[in-house]
Amino acid sequence: MFDFRLKVFHTVAKRLSFTKAATELFITQPAVTKHIKELEQYFKVQLFERKGNQIKLTNQGQLMLQYTEQLFTIYRKMEFDLNSFSDNHKGLLHLGASTTISQYVIPSALAEFHKKYKDIKVKLLNGNTEQIEHALLNNDIDLGIIEGKSKNKGIKYTKYVKDEIVLVSKMNNPFAKNRPVTIEELKNIPLLVRETGSGTLDVIAYALKPFNLTFSQLNIEMDLGSTEAIKTYLQSSNCMAFLSVHSIANELSNNIFQIIDVAGLQIERFFYFIERQGTSEQLANLFMQFASHYNLK
Repeated sequence: MFDFRLKVFHTVAKRLSFTKAATELFITQPAVTKHIKELEQYFKVQLFERKGNQIKLTNQGQLMLQYTEQLFTIYRKMEFDLNSFSDNHKGLLHLGASTTISQYVIPSALAEFHKKYKDIKVKLLNGNTEQIEHALLNNDIDLGIIEGKSKNKGIKYTKYVKDEIVLVSKMNNPFAKNRPVTIEELKNIPLLVRETGSGTLDVIAYALKPFNLTFSQLNIEMDLGSTEAIKTYLQSSNCMAFLSVHSIANELSNNIFQIIDVAGLQIERFFYFIERQGTSEQLANLFMQFASHYNLK
């Protein structure tokens, strides 16, 4: 309904690439260039600075980006609210989820959500907690779901589901002969950890504080960028790793992994929905209500 040229501008501004915008919008790159030139001519401003193959927003372009994001938010709300009169929910929901959640927690909920609301399109962005929070504050997503809870004042946090992080190893790991392991023994066990910015990593660090234990005192064998990479590595080594119970359900049921208790250590947390403070997206609220109900079944 809205002017397509504004959508072209918004896509270029977010991607900072005419080529990527053309691919995402299913139009040619010359068409993208034409739409941007028409906007610049109409408003008599320069929206992008071009340096070789790179572009960046001018001050005028940054101002237009702010307005287009406000406009698109209004359009999405208008579409949802008007369709709600006929109980016919339509629209596009930009959802972001941190790695553990996007891989192991919400796929089944998303499938059921699609069955009920076929006219709502969902785009899912995957990243670690830090990246998802950044995407939310940058207006790249309408709703995020993250591991743990930070203290960003620009974000509203709502509890989703409870999780537990446990120490995991392959079956018959020689380091797991004596169980539970003590905190002192934990220092000598080779461990795999997630990358900096991971919500799981932050929660583990916080849980170790009462024991005056930091990651620098642990025997870290390797940092890996995903839970799947850690799980694959564990099957071929005598390492252990702290992982969400949601991520190892299949391996536990098939006797591939075992949980190793650590004396005195219990790591529980919540997954949280995150929204920008002061905003209320109707589609986001609808998905939050649906997902919360689905995971309580």
